[in-house]
Amino acid sequence: MKRFLAVVMACAMVTGVVGCGSPKEGEVSENGAETQAEDEQAEGDSDAIVVGLDDTFAPMGFRDENNELVGFDIELAQAAADKMGVSVEFQPIDWDTKETELETGKIDLIWNGFSYTDERNETMTLSAPYLDNRMIIIVPNDSDIAAKADLAGKVVGLQDGSSAADAVNADDMAGEIGEIATYDTNDLAFADLKAGRVDAVVADEVLAKYYIETSGSDFTILDEDFGSEVYVIAAKKGNTELMDNLDAALTELGEDGTAAEISEKWFGENIYIH
Repeated sequence: MKRFLAVVMACAMVTGVVGCGSPKEGEVSENGAETQAEDEQAEGDSDAIVVGLDDTFAPMGFRDENNELVGFDIELAQAAADKMGVSVEFQPIDWDTKETELETGKIDLIWNGFSYTDERNETMTLSAPYLDNRMIIIVPNDSDIAAKADLAGKVVGLQDGSSAADAVNADDMAGEIGEIATYDTNDLAFADLKAGRVDAVVADEVLAKYYIETSGSDFTILDEDFGSEVYVIAAKKGNTELMDNLDAALTELGEDGTAAEISEKWFGENIYIH
């Protein structure tokens, strides 16, 4: 968490002088340094949580037609910050380097459809799950792919560094797939699926369903998938104070109905599980 601390000027007691004082703006102190009163006032003592996200991951966090960040996770993070009494800043990042951004302190949280894995639980401090998800297979309506086994010899697209990539690579089917094409964003993967440059795309269910519904694309979701998972929020390993406060806020949002309202807005139903 980035904290902006006000500069505190200590009063020095001088022999024969009672009390203390500080120079006014523009005056020069005994050591020749000019005070910066206005800057000190501007700094204040506010807190801000910096959330790292992929700003193309609809409907969790993405840019609308006005280039404004919107989405389920955006609204949930804002509501949680209000409960915690802090402000929140959203920082778009390269999703493939999200762990580095967190470890180096450039962001305080990874919060954007972030899937739980045992490895991530070892290297980061994670929240309790707040959404269920599946890694689904999407194909064109006229595709001859009807089951996971039909991906043998095919070209499959997915986002680089995503849990979809982890799920596919961990599956027995991985060795049968002809080629795995990776993309910086899921949007690029779907664009190549529409253009016929890949035969199928593996992606998060919440993203794929929203994409198909809003884009009107002629895609089909197969019954089989690459496994179920849950979404969590990640903080730097050991930052339990931030995560405890966040989990408490998320619990309150579930109890007072705020999370349900946000979920129904973006998914048409309440799928919040925290």
